[in-house]
Amino acid sequence: MAEQENKTFYVTTPIYYPSGKLHIGNTYTTVVADTVARYKRLKGYDVFFLTGSDEHGLKIEQKAEEQGIAPQEYVDKMAAGFKSLWETMNISYDKFIRTTDADHEKVIQDIFEYLLAKGDIYLGEYEGWYSVSDEEYFTESQLQEVYRDENGNVIGGVAPSGHEVERVKEESYFFKMSKYADRLMQYYEEHPDFIQPESRKTEMLNNFLKPGLEDLAVTRTSFKWGVPVRSNPKHVIYVWIDALPNYITALGYNKEDDSNFQKFWPADLHIVGKEIVRFHTIYWPILLMALDLPLPKQIFGHGWLLMKDGKMSKSKGNVVYPEMLVERYGLDAVRYYLMREVRFGSDGVFTPANFIDRINYDLANDLGNLLNRTISMINKYFNGVVGAYPGVVGDFDHDLEDTVRHGVAAYYDAMDHLQFSDALDEVWAIIARTNKYIDETEPWVLAKDEGNKEVLRSVMYHLADTLRIIAILIQPVMTETPRAMFEQLGLAPTTEALAFSAAEIGAYPNEAQVIKKGQPIFPRRDAEEEVAYITEQMQQSVKPKETEEKTMPWNPEDTILLTGDTPEIKIDDFDKVQLKVAEVKEAKPVEGADRLLQFRLDAGDNQDRQILSSIRKWYPDPEVLVGKKVIIAANLKPMKMRGELSQGMILSIENGDDVVVVTVPDALPNGSILG
Repeated sequence: MAEQENKTFYVTTPIYYPSGKLHIGNTYTTVVADTVARYKRLKGYDVFFLTGSDEHGLKIEQKAEEQGIAPQEYVDKMAAGFKSLWETMNISYDKFIRTTDADHEKVIQDIFEYLLAKGDIYLGEYEGWYSVSDEEYFTESQLQEVYRDENGNVIGGVAPSGHEVERVKEESYFFKMSKYADRLMQYYEEHPDFIQPESRKTEMLNNFLKPGLEDLAVTRTSFKWGVPVRSNPKHVIYVWIDALPNYITALGYNKEDDSNFQKFWPADLHIVGKEIVRFHTIYWPILLMALDLPLPKQIFGHGWLLMKDGKMSKSKGNVVYPEMLVERYGLDAVRYYLMREVRFGSDGVFTPANFIDRINYDLANDLGNLLNRTISMINKYFNGVVGAYPGVVGDFDHDLEDTVRHGVAAYYDAMDHLQFSDALDEVWAIIARTNKYIDETEPWVLAKDEGNKEVLRSVMYHLADTLRIIAILIQPVMTETPRAMFEQLGLAPTTEALAFSAAEIGAYPNEAQVIKKGQPIFPRRDAEEEVAYITEQMQQSVKPKETEEKTMPWNPEDTILLTGDTPEIKIDDFDKVQLKVAEVKEAKPVEGADRLLQFRLDAGDNQDRQILSSIRKWYPDPEVLVGKKVIIAANLKPMKMRGELSQGMILSIENGDDVVVVTVPDALPNGSILG
């Protein structure tokens, strides 16, 4: 695990918009970045970790007005709240940038004037649809829904986010996005890992770049809370041109002391939520191209942490604030849950029951109980001291050591690929194997025979040593538990002792003495009581007015459409797929293929068609489908599978591990088109 000296790593979170209190979803992003930063430091990198707040814009001006205070006073209060939360979560950031910082504002003005002189920014007039909530302009074609009057004229609409838009007409400066579109697409092609997961890149190409980029309005004149254009102060610089360069201004770009910029740029990893991927993978790289600066090495657009009933919303009474969880269950329980429960890149769902289960089973039962049993047995059998590494003595020592070595290597690989839940899976596999090791070796039986003393000593040593390695590995995620484990194991939590280089078998010191009486590091909780407590706390976040709103009629705008990593498509794309009713005439296995079934179907064509489907596992007796009316994708290009022609696809539904073919009423004529 030796790393090159002076190797740097620059990781960032988004700068959060202070329009409200941050919840556990925002916290997830920041804990991810903190985990990366801590891991890289342990691997010997010189790390710079940036977070902050994005403090300008019309919405902030309106929020301050609602509270009867100046915008600066409002954002000062919100930024202090953000910093307090990050302190609670033990976030190890190196700098907290605010877009109201004077040095940031000056560089933004410099950037604007440079691009204006270069001809990449020009003065024009904007007329179109604007969403205050999104701080974004939209063309009519980009709106999710349009409102029309009785004459068919568009009078309003809804942005893709679900927020309503308003008609805006004002003088504006524009940034020539279109000038750099081809260059950006080429960059995507030449740097396949630039955007992760891969589905995000596909979405950017198909939905935005290939249809053609329009020039971007980058100033407003209808409000004042922003960075004024130096050469035309009635304009304030619009949010994305102000906000995105924080990643370079924080390092000292275009300042007298730009040593950090020279040292750390380009960024190794921008971590953002999927809702702002477009701005970070299109607007931001194009802006950097215009400034003749290197592009970040990777931008990772992760999924959302949702609730069972969709995105967190005060009106639904489903908002979870991390401070409440930390206060009751401890910091490391919260950090562990966030990194273990959600596969990075995908959406995850928070439920109080899952959270408590992680505490009770993973932390209290698996890890905590292993530590407690080990401390107790070492005290009982060897007065707290097990001595030097004995090597492989007992029948099960070799297998345990192999599990540890494999688990450590797999952990590093998962962490290097940002798969934090997989990395923790590897650590918990070591924990599970170590618990099994106790059952296999039966120390209480060995202790009855003095002739087994060295075997027993080896068992105790391997238990203590494995727990020491576990404590080292969990450090990026759990910031307090490793030191607590070291204390109970009788170890000094020095930088050297906790280094990844120390995660080698046999490094538990021979002079170490475990604590006389171990304490549970994660007390087991009453599941029913704790689920009720968390649920109650969530509901208490609802204000009286919001509680009343819960009884209001259903509003589809509140619905979060869960599509996983599948990019959204436009209605034009869907119209290309022809769905037809077809009757199954024959169904049988394909010879020599374990997964395929062969169907003969009447889909209203001049004669029957054939479709092959990989559903044999779920329909071992395919005859049950004969006579059923199914739905097929009829206009897929025919292809051959195992030498047999397949002319379409039969629609089915995945339900957990089960797959069910979609059927329709028998009364529907064969060949009927769904539309």
